[in-house]
Order: sequence, then C-alpha cells, then structure tokens
Amino acid sequence: MQPENYQVMQADNGKPIKMWTHGVPVEDDAKKQLQNIAQLPFIYKHIAVMPDVHLGKGSTIGSVIPTLGAIIPAAVGVDIGCGMIAAKTTLTAADLPDNLFAWRSAIEKAVPHGLTFRGRDKGSWENPPELVDKAWAELYPRFQVLTDKHPRFKNTNNHKHLGTLGTGNHFVEVCLDESNAVWFMLHSGSRGVGNAIGSYFIELAKKDMERFYIRLPDKDLAYFPEGTEHFGDYVSAVAWAQDFARLNRELMMVNVVKAIQAICPKPFSADVEAVNCHHNYVQKENHFGKNVLVTRKGAVAAWPGQMGIIPGSMGAHSFIVRGKGEPEAFCSCSHGAGRTMSRTAAKRQFTIADQIAATEGVECRKDADVIDEIPMAYKDIDAVMRAQADLVEIVHTLKQVVCVKG
Repeated sequence: MQPENYQVMQADNGKPIKMWTHGVPVEDDAKKQLQNIAQLPFIYKHIAVMPDVHLGKGSTIGSVIPTLGAIIPAAVGVDIGCGMIAAKTTLTAADLPDNLFAWRSAIEKAVPHGLTFRGRDKGSWENPPELVDKAWAELYPRFQVLTDKHPRFKNTNNHKHLGTLGTGNHFVEVCLDESNAVWFMLHSGSRGVGNAIGSYFIELAKKDMERFYIRLPDKDLAYFPEGTEHFGDYVSAVAWAQDFARLNRELMMVNVVKAIQAICPKPFSADVEAVNCHHNYVQKENHFGKNVLVTRKGAVAAWPGQMGIIPGSMGAHSFIVRGKGEPEAFCSCSHGAGRTMSRTAAKRQFTIADQIAATEGVECRKDADVIDEIPMAYKDIDAVMRAQADLVEIVHTLKQVVCVKG
C-alpha cells in the first residue's frame, strides 16, 4: 500500500514520479517537465520530487534523478555544486550590537559580491588573498588537465572568483537558533567557471543527440551515454567544479568569521557545529542494491544521520536538519523553499514597501534590486518542511538577523 507521505504521478511510457509535495503547490509546467524526464529510457526505478519543486531549464528544480548508463548535464545545471555552509559560533544574541549595520558592512567588505558597478567588478578579487591562492593551487592541476582538452575554460574568471559570493539568490547571513546561539550561513556555488562548464557541456550534449539521431521530449534533456568520450570529460569536469564550489564556501566562511572577529568585542570561535552540502550535483551512489548516478538538482543528500541545510527565503526561517535516509526519496530532501513566481513577476507585483515590511528586523538591503528575492515569491517554508517530515528531522531552526545578498 502506498504510504501517505508521497503521491505518485505516472508518466506516459515512463517511470513513476514520487512526489513529497503534500500541502504545497506544484505548477503544471513543472509536472510536465517531470513527465518528460521520466520518459528517458535510462531512468532508474523512479524520480523523487521534493516539496520545493518548480520549473527549471531542461530539468525540474527540486528533483532527484537516478540514471543508469547516462548523465544529463542540464539536470545538474550551470550552477554546478551550488550549496550551503553553516557554522555555529560561541556567541549568543546577547553579544550582538543593537545596530547590526556594522556587521553587514564588514561582511560585504570581506566577501566580494554583486555585479559590475561603475567599471569595477565587485564580484571578483582584484588581487586574491593568500588563502585564495593556496586553495587555487590545490584546484589548479586538475583544472589544467581540463583546459588542455577544453581550452575555452582557461579564460573564465576562475581564480579571481574563488572565495566570492555571486549574485541572485546567493547570500551570507547571520542567524539566531532556537537557543539564541549565533550562526553564520551562506549560499553559493562554482561561480563563473562552473557556469561555463555547465553551459558548454549542455550544448555539447545537444550536438551529440543530433549526431546520434536521438529524439527527446525536450532538447534540454540531451545526455551523454556512458562509455562515450564526452561522458568521461563531463564527469571529470563536474567533479572538479563541485570541489571548487565546496572550497569557495569554505573560504568565504573563513573570511566572514575573521571579519566579525575583528569588530566584535567578545572573542569567539565558529567551529561548534559546521555543515557544508551541495544541492546541484551528481555522484555515484548505491540504491536498491545497484550502483547508479544520482543527480540532485535543487535537492540535498539526507542519508541516515547526515546533516544538511534547508534555507528559507529572505525574512523566513531556515533549518539545520538530520537525514532519515528514506530509500524511496533516494536519501534526499529539499534544498529550500522553492520559488512560486519568476524574478520578473516578483518585481512586477511587489514594491519596496512590501520588501521593507517582509524583512522587518533583518539588517539587509531593502531596495528595488532585491525585490525579486522577497519572501512572498517563495513557497511557505513551514509547509515545505511538513511535506518532508519523513525525509529529515529538524535539529535547529534559524532566523536571520543580517542578510547580505549577491
């Protein structure tokens, strides 16, 4: 008998789609996209759908796609290795200053973020610090192998983007948990070089589909069959980009901690608890007794006891969670709240006054350029958490008091 914690949607001539979406809306276009993916011949068992599911390019965000003998670059996407890192500090709410503007300013100075402004790229290092240079030296040998075969990645903004935030929904936050402990949390990925790798291999897969005369329900679902040259190249490239993303978050966290330590009168450490997890990535895993490739696009691994991070939107709660290892979900959970409207629609519908009201009590930007990140453009994070109660247990509930947006 089917359990009540998920519902099954059947695709025509495809594998089942198991959806942990009770009590949260799912757009029709996202359902159609999931059905397209389920029709691919190499899908293993079923697709698992998380409660933050929404339409994505080629592949649905909030989906877990297990495959045998093939890999879909668009299912990983272009923000390869995008994910979260969080660290609990020894500070408490009583240690915070009455006005947190200085904390936000210190973080903004410590972590390059945003777009070009008056001729200067605010999102890159002009001269990377020694810590970044050392991390790049760790990444460079494999990058050189990659660029020897695919020279176009050499000219990406790689070294200067390491340890930087990016734009859009990437952020750095100072949060308080249910016991008033202070946490630092941030969201970012593999930056410009990851985007270049993802975009390049997505287009390469489309060309391979034309060359092999393979028809697809959506051309963005182009894939590389295992054993082909491009399959191996992509697996190596995406693994490197995922390592870049992990190191990128670690470097930013180091700099955030240092920046606050420099202005906080009370000495503190930030290694009480720490979590670093991807939510756009692919890796080999064993499920139902078989080794398969699992692509999580907007989903987090939630193996038994594994710690993860599920952020809410700007102004909403976020959660540190522990995985329950639900086999039917391929040991996964959501990566956040999930959008209910596009960025353009949010900017059209809401005002600066709405943004100010929605982020009351949070030290953050409240101008027209961040309206697309307003909480009302996202699903209700509490409903999302209820829908996946059998996937994770909540360990800490966080509420941000400072938010730095890219």
